[in-house]
Amino acid sequence: MIERQIGHLTVIAAPVAGVMILRPKKFADHRGFFSETFNQRDMRAAGIDDEFVQDNHSLSVTPGTLRGLHYQSPPMAQAKLIRVIRGSILDVVVDLRTSSATFGKHFKHVLSSDNWDQFYVPVGMAHGFITLDPHTEVIYKVSRPYSPEHDRGIRFDAPQLSIDWGWDLARVVLSERDRRHPLLAGTHSPC
Repeated sequence: MIERQIGHLTVIAAPVAGVMILRPKKFADHRGFFSETFNQRDMRAAGIDDEFVQDNHSLSVTPGTLRGLHYQSPPMAQAKLIRVIRGSILDVVVDLRTSSATFGKHFKHVLSSDNWDQFYVPVGMAHGFITLDPHTEVIYKVSRPYSPEHDRGIRFDAPQLSIDWGWDLARVVLSERDRRHPLLAGTHSPC
């Protein structure tokens, strides 16, 4: 993975086109720390031109809570910027862009309140995560508001994806909606 420094932000390109790990610098002293978690100028310099229009905040009480894999169809397809403020998650993206060289491939990365990493997910990706700690809180920005009529998903355990979630999938905490998502073969490209 290629790494570069932009302002107070370390940008790491992931092996799936357009996906980035972002690591904002923390300035710590005896009082605690300060961190710029979002700077539009630095984001644009990193190639992220999305206008984020909504912030979402989720709390998952139980470790092994799996949320995903979600995306929205056009014209409401979303880019996302994800970070963890308490606990940790294994964050996963799947490239659903049929024109992409990495179509159907996934990439995963641990985000935690300790490592302070953020995950940039461009339009055209399905996104999901599993919590690794109790009382995990995730905050993420999206480039389009939630739209129930454009809300889509694919199965977290789709055989053609072969995602190792690092968890016994028979014991995950999952919504009924996420259980009913189609396999990758029944999915249309979101961009």
